[in-house]
Formats: sequence, C-alpha cells, structure tokens
Amino acid sequence: MNLKKMIINSILLAIGAVLHQIAPPLILGMKPDLSLAMLFIILMFNKEYKTCLCAGIVAGILAAATTTFPGGQFANVIDKFVTINIMFVLIKPLRDRINNQITILLVTAVGTIISGSTFLMVVLLTVGLKTSFTALFLSVVLPAAVINTIAGAILFNIINVALKRGAIRQV
Repeated sequence: MNLKKMIINSILLAIGAVLHQIAPPLILGMKPDLSLAMLFIILMFNKEYKTCLCAGIVAGILAAATTTFPGGQFANVIDKFVTINIMFVLIKPLRDRINNQITILLVTAVGTIISGSTFLMVVLLTVGLKTSFTALFLSVVLPAAVINTIAGAILFNIINVALKRGAIRQV
C-alpha cells in the first residue's frame, strides 16, 4: 500500500466522519450517513481490495463512534463491511466501461441502499426496531440515498480536481 494513498484515504475518512457528525437530522431524527459518500469515493480511487476493505472497516468504526441511532454501533461496523465487499464486486465491471460521473452516481445510490438495508436488518436482529423495516426504509434509507448520491457526486468532483491540481493522482 502506497503511503500517499494511505494519507489520502485517511483524510477522506476523517472528512467523512466530520460530515457524518455534523449532518443535521432529517426525518424522525435520522441523519444521512455522509461518511458513506466518502467511502465510495475511496472505492472509486482505489482498485486494491485490501485498501478498500480497510477503509470500510475504519469507516464503520468512525460511523459507530458518531452514530445517534440506539444500538447502531455494532450495526454500523457490520453494514460498512458488507457494503464495501458488495460494492467492490459491483464496481469492477463499471470502472473502465462507464464514465466516472455516472459510476459515482450509481455506486453511491446503490451502495447507500445496500448499507441502509444492512444497517436496519442488523438493528432489527440485534436490538429491534420501534417501527417497521419498510417504514424506515422508505422514510430514511431512500431519502439518504438521494442525499448521498448528490453529495457524493459533488464531493467526488471536488476531490478529483484537488488531486489533479496537487498532481498527486488522477482518476
């Protein structure tokens, strides 16, 4: 693993943790997980599985530390682990065939839905949900997917420009 990649990934994870912490609650007191957008940007920039897996585990730990959902600590770690594995497999065919702008939109939307569904399922199985899975999926996960998709595209372009201007690495 390259030191520059590790530093960039660490900075992106830190930004994601800060965004996750300061994001305002939207519906029913739930906050969109903007650290996921940063995780998917890391996934776009890195083609190595172990780098993406490490980033997913660290993102899960950071999200667990900043979650406000009751019982969400364990669920955050599990959902990031599951999400990064699924998305790593799904992004492989998209990397060279589709434009990066379209890829980040697809990855962020699908990945947020997978992450939210996994999170809710883990919470349902471990501590239980006060409302139905379907109600939370429709009222929290889908709006979070829309917000993360928009935020992910904006952040991806900002980070891509910054990396190009810094001549660190281009995507």
